[in-house]
Amino acid sequence: MACIDLNADLGEGFGVWRLGDDDAMLGIVTSANVACGFHAGDPTGLLRVCRSAAERGVVIGAQVSYRDLAGFGRRYIDVTGEDLLADVVYQIGALQAIAQAGGSSVSYVKPHGALYSAVVTNREQAAAVAEAVKLVDPTMPVLGLAGSVLFDEAADRGLRTVPEAFADRAYRPDGQLVSRRWPDAMLYDPAAVAERVLAMVTTGEVPAVDGTRIAVTAESVCVHGDSPGAVKMADAVRYRLTKAGIEIKAFC
Repeated sequence: MACIDLNADLGEGFGVWRLGDDDAMLGIVTSANVACGFHAGDPTGLLRVCRSAAERGVVIGAQVSYRDLAGFGRRYIDVTGEDLLADVVYQIGALQAIAQAGGSSVSYVKPHGALYSAVVTNREQAAAVAEAVKLVDPTMPVLGLAGSVLFDEAADRGLRTVPEAFADRAYRPDGQLVSRRWPDAMLYDPAAVAERVLAMVTTGEVPAVDGTRIAVTAESVCVHGDSPGAVKMADAVRYRLTKAGIEIKAFC
């Protein structure tokens, strides 16, 4: 039986501001990319999410980011490799303590937002992220985009790499994601997205914005928790995959 992991970005509220429905998403996904406080998330909310994830058997990953609360981590920052390494170590360590207090642990690392995009091609920053993971725990996998220089740097350090695809993001012909600055970057129809994910998992292909079909490699599929109708979309994806006989299970 084919299997796939479903992951979502959670714990991204801050203070009285809440983003998405973490509890509902934790009933659907198998892996939770939990914010670490640099782009979103406050300690109380993060502990709440980690406790809920532990109760539901959802695997926790550290969603590391640039230090950018005001921009939600979606602005590129030309940070030095030395500073970025320390920032990533700090974030993993902070979430590891919170996860442990919540009855779980951090099992993998995934970059967020602009950092995720940067480490597809920026070797200095990719090396910093990979080295940070190695320093904290060399058995911890890195979740990201297949073909990225992050995966090259992680593999050079003996780290496991886990490729993911995106349920609700449009792809460019070169296999990278369409920038959120463009109006066609996001997909919103739950039924259409569910069929698209099923095709990704079963055929290893997805249509790009220009109509061509490109190859995708995925052990995990990301369904964004902060998108409009996120819960409905994630539920539709899980239902369609299960109906097709695809087992939904964490990659860790």
